[in-house]
Amino acid sequence: MSYERFAYLYDELMQDVPYDEWVSIVESYKEKYQVNGMKLLDLACGTGELSVRFAQKGFDVTGADLSTDMLSVAQSKAQALSLPTQFFQQDMTELDDLGEFDIIGIFCDSLNYLEDEHAVRQTFEGVSRLLKKGGLFLFDVHSVYKMEHIFADATFTWDDEEITYIWNSFKGEGAHSVEHELTFFVLDEGTGKYDRVDELHYQRTYPEDSYVKWLAQAGFANIEVTGDYTMKAPEPTAERLFFAMKKL
Repeated sequence: MSYERFAYLYDELMQDVPYDEWVSIVESYKEKYQVNGMKLLDLACGTGELSVRFAQKGFDVTGADLSTDMLSVAQSKAQALSLPTQFFQQDMTELDDLGEFDIIGIFCDSLNYLEDEHAVRQTFEGVSRLLKKGGLFLFDVHSVYKMEHIFADATFTWDDEEITYIWNSFKGEGAHSVEHELTFFVLDEGTGKYDRVDELHYQRTYPEDSYVKWLAQAGFANIEVTGDYTMKAPEPTAERLFFAMKKL
């Protein structure tokens, strides 16, 4: 997957994402599970929107992402705010020794971009290696309901003066998977013309009990699942599932 052009469009397209709600959820679970340390690893950090918010809240933040373009944007944000956040290029399925962390998060459905079950389980095992005993692991994913009833065979559009996009989603080959075909038309202020950018993204999710089983096998306990930012048990039509747990 190439994010070379997409990285610079990402923040414009994600303006309505409730980043502050993710931060509040992390703070709430930190208190609930009595995690005292402040070292936080933001996996698949993208352009660093959450990383800088966590740093502004006093966390000692390390961000990691596969895309150097995304990381370049993230580093620029941290530097502009004089935040000591570190960023590393990392594949979350093949995590290097980045140190030990009190909290590790994979947010904004980033886990859904992994190709298959093996990659998800490898990621959980890597997180377990880097997380301190008693540390907190949090992530969110699209629900099976959202994949099957919201994304499948749907079209979404956005149009303003600077960016227009057409987003078509189709059922993928794997169970509970979708392919997103995105076409952007981006204004070049120098010429007054629009450049076309095409992207193809693949996402896959799994039933809630599959995630719970794989997490338990990776050494996690007290796995709590909630829905749609509520910190309550997910409804059958919940579109986003949140997982929070401690390492044994």
